[in-house]
Amino acid sequence: MTILTEQPVTRDFGPRELRSALGHYATGVTVITACTPSGQRIGVTANSFTSVSLEPPLVSWCPAKRAPSLPDLKQATHFAVNVLASGQHHLSQQFATPAPDKFAGVPIIDGICGVPLIEGALARFECRTVRWVDAGDHLICIGEVERFDTAHGDPLVFHAGSYHVAARHPEF
Repeated sequence: MTILTEQPVTRDFGPRELRSALGHYATGVTVITACTPSGQRIGVTANSFTSVSLEPPLVSWCPAKRAPSLPDLKQATHFAVNVLASGQHHLSQQFATPAPDKFAGVPIIDGICGVPLIEGALARFECRTVRWVDAGDHLICIGEVERFDTAHGDPLVFHAGSYHVAARHPEF
């Protein structure tokens, strides 16, 4: 067994170049929603969502440590991942922009523990927060899926700094 030792790393790139290169990996666009113990609704746009495990059913997402809503998100026992449909790019913008009420004009229904679920989302995963893991300038939030639903439609995709609509490959 080889044990790696920590050695200083010299990089010939900075955070801006790395972010640009990572942007070439197309991702879906989600809005993470939750409620504080006092009932305040929280919502943030995130494209750092992924499946972790099928048994048990675990998912993760990664908020920045500097996110203004992070203290409230960490108090929430549950959260929802709302996978946005192709026509919901305005919701991605709305939840990514600071505002007194990010939910203004957004049709929602209450999920588990009052977590707001966005109507018209392509998929919604209602999760119990299991663990927070430190990871550089972000945290990894792991949640156990307790309930989900899906709808038909095309996903909203983010690639190279702009929104796209995914299209079925002609050979499949």
